[in-house]
Amino acid sequence: MAIYLPQTVEEELIALDELTPREIVAELDKYVVGQHDAKRAVAIALRNRMRRQKLSPEMAEEVMPKNIIMIGPTGVGKTEIARRLAKLANSPFLKVEASKFTEVGYVGRDVESMIRDLIEIAIDMVREEKLEDVAEKAEMNAEERILDLLLPPSPTPAPADGATATASEPATIHAEPSLSTTLTIAAEPSSTRSREKLRQQLREGKLDERTVELDVREKNMPAFEIISNQGIEDMDINFKDMLPNIFGQRTKKRKMKVSEAFDYLIAEEEQRLIDMDQVTKTALDRVEQSGIIFLDEIDKIAGRESGHGPDVSREGVQRDILPIVEGTTINTRYGMLRTDHILFIAAGAFHVSKPSDLIPELQGRFPIRVELKSLTVEDFVKILTEPKSSLTKQYVALLETEGLKLEFTPDALEEIAIFAAKVNETTENIGARRLHTIMERVLDKISFDAPELKEKDVKIDRAYVGSMLADIVKDQDLSRYIL
Repeated sequence: MAIYLPQTVEEELIALDELTPREIVAELDKYVVGQHDAKRAVAIALRNRMRRQKLSPEMAEEVMPKNIIMIGPTGVGKTEIARRLAKLANSPFLKVEASKFTEVGYVGRDVESMIRDLIEIAIDMVREEKLEDVAEKAEMNAEERILDLLLPPSPTPAPADGATATASEPATIHAEPSLSTTLTIAAEPSSTRSREKLRQQLREGKLDERTVELDVREKNMPAFEIISNQGIEDMDINFKDMLPNIFGQRTKKRKMKVSEAFDYLIAEEEQRLIDMDQVTKTALDRVEQSGIIFLDEIDKIAGRESGHGPDVSREGVQRDILPIVEGTTINTRYGMLRTDHILFIAAGAFHVSKPSDLIPELQGRFPIRVELKSLTVEDFVKILTEPKSSLTKQYVALLETEGLKLEFTPDALEEIAIFAAKVNETTENIGARRLHTIMERVLDKISFDAPELKEKDVKIDRAYVGSMLADIVKDQDLSRYIL
């Protein structure tokens, strides 16, 4: 029997409702260094969503999301700002490259597929939330089923002389109490005691290696192919209903250890306790009201018709994206979904093109433009030290698994930041991603020798950084390949 669970979306919104734009920026500061203008823009957009939910339904329907274009070089935090914002808002989030829609053939994507991918992400999000709610009940049910396998309940004795006994009308015994009657009455507590003893052993892990036989569903699926100019979501056919015996309804006996069977039964009970109709309804509503799509590389499709080639025209892709951004209804396998209130955050370097090269209709759907600045030496130092999971903290944790205690001195971090800024200036500017290549180069020898090092306390200072990088940075041609 399906259990209808309380809505957790409203609880999330109540918690989020307390965050002011300033506090949202402060939360983003924990993960992204600098780019204050971009953080302000997304904080206002998120706060406007909260304000909209307090309006009357008629007015809320009229308030459209203020979509954003982020302009800046790669590696300055465009994607990370959008991703952290979605996580903060508990919103379904999808990152998609706009250039994917210009490719012809097998790898090309239908523009509407971004909405279908987003609803799948939302389904998984809501389902995970519901799993947390039913986890305890599912574990209890699985435990009972395991105990039934280990200690099958004793069969109910058949009534004599055609007498019948039902649950509502228990049989009454009029015979004088005899030895056999006494034994039967005493057997009940004994069986209960045995079951509780087994339960204790199961919880302590003493029965994990025992083998039980379980009915498991067959998962093998028949291979077939559908050739159609429509997506499978557009074909109103439910093959599971048409071919129930083929699509995983049959079961087979399988022997497995108790620990493995317990995990399998927990998963089965979780599926049984969750009402997928409610999950789907909640996910559709969450996508429509709070979904976020990050359209990366939008500068790659900026531009009007020019020349001819095998690829889909850039302007054609813009015109395909336009109805989704301005609001339309998409047919998905879970039902019809409106895109009117999905927030779109577009991003691009715009080295060659500029936002005004987009078609006017699409430009009008992105009213907020923010420019992200290139990272400085000071920004690089902050990136290496301030975020919760900064790069230096990651390397310290990784080498700690080898028993190595790694320490970076402040002058070493400054030297790494200077090298990163210098290489970005002289070669291609890839922003904070340059730190990854330089850190790998600095720690190359230590990472390789870590398991065999006798000295377990290693200090990285300015001199060590300089010795590992000096030759590469001096040789411009070499630095282009190595860093």
